[in-house]
Amino acid sequence: MLIPLLVTGVVGGFLSGFFGVGGGIIMVPLLMMWAKFDQKRASATSLLAIVPTSLVGAMTYASNHQVDVLVAVFVAIGAIVGAPFGSKLLRVLPVAVVHWTFISMMVIEAGRLLFVTDETHGSFELTFLTGAGLIGLGLLMGVASGMLGIGGGVIAVPVFMSLFGLAPLLAKGTSLLAMVPTAIAGTIPNLRAGLVVLKEGLIVGIAAVAASFGGVALAFILPDQLSAQLFGLLLLGVAIQSAVRRLNKRAVKK
Repeated sequence: MLIPLLVTGVVGGFLSGFFGVGGGIIMVPLLMMWAKFDQKRASATSLLAIVPTSLVGAMTYASNHQVDVLVAVFVAIGAIVGAPFGSKLLRVLPVAVVHWTFISMMVIEAGRLLFVTDETHGSFELTFLTGAGLIGLGLLMGVASGMLGIGGGVIAVPVFMSLFGLAPLLAKGTSLLAMVPTAIAGTIPNLRAGLVVLKEGLIVGIAAVAASFGGVALAFILPDQLSAQLFGLLLLGVAIQSAVRRLNKRAVKK
């Protein structure tokens, strides 16, 4: 069991640092496949591992001046509200509609990143409208985090770039910082509900923290456009994987 958990953490942590995501999009399916966790325990345990991973990743980006603290704070306000709600949904509701919505969003964003030439990124200006938009983004991020066991970076990073004008590296670093309170807010109710497998989550988290440094280093080396296209491929892969998993579940039920 130890080796699969370490590999899960390494893969998730590297993706976290490179793409500015929590890593849950890969850790959840790997925990289900290798550790034989059910969906709920995999999601809850992944979210615990995301806490230290996103914190260390954010600190690494911040040391290179690639974190917008003000943006992260506004997102965190919405996320702190949304994450416990998502955790509650994880416990009591079927998630089919949420999964298909999530899959649709990933496909749309993947298409934009893969086939649309990136626009020039300007500086972010805080207004009432942009502030409200960031809080709304955080709310969505929090619900997805609590319910699906992801940090929400797959939602935040492309939205930061396309709607709020953040450059790719700044979007990734800011996303990681915003994920710290998001993951904590979702993990606390999951712990109370007994859904978190604590020992395994800590093992995955430690491995993910170690691997995140390599991901951040690569993010600073690759050109922005290539990094965006790789992120698009990741989103497309996640969407396909999620769709296949959902269809397989439907087939088994029938």
